Amino acid sequence: MSEELSHIDAQGKARMVDVGGKRPTRRIAVATARVVFSPATLSLLQSAALPKGDALATAKIAGVMAAKRTFELIPLCHPLPLSFVDVRFEVLEDVSTVVIEAEARTDAPTGVEMEALTAASVAALTLYDMCKAVQKDIELTGVRLLFKSGGKSGTFVSPLWPGDRPFPA
Repeated sequence: MSEELSHIDAQGKARMVDVGGKRPTRRIAVATARVVFSPATLSLLQSAALPKGDALATAKIAGVMAAKRTFELIPLCHPLPLSFVDVRFEVLEDVSTVVIEAEARTDAPTGVEMEALTAASVAALTLYDMCKAVQKDIELTGVRLLFKSGGKSGTFVSPLWPGDRPFPA
């Protein structure tokens, strides 16, 4: 890992990295988050019987929208021409958990890790918002990068990436 911080100038002040000289490459990132519910709340969520409606559909749209606006939310992020964003959900009934997976892609001179992480985070926050009327102690946890490819640093694969699953292309 590099000891140099790319967003700090010689005087120790924050700066936006100049990516103008970098050539665009195909960049992909996948991030995850987990939302832990009570079994009763998870049942309402799965049957779209929550007071605010279909939480999973709303969270998917919120995650995609958030990825597209990451540069407005995270200081020093570059606006990126996203070619693809998806937010997927896996319900783990035995532990009353929804696993969120967000994927972002671009052909640009900088990566899409922040877009994938933002999409997963906002989807999790949206699930909380959609379910808070029936449960206040919902737990948001496990936000992390699972995979990234492209750029100077190459490919990163989290130890949490399922070994039998192909990488995004």
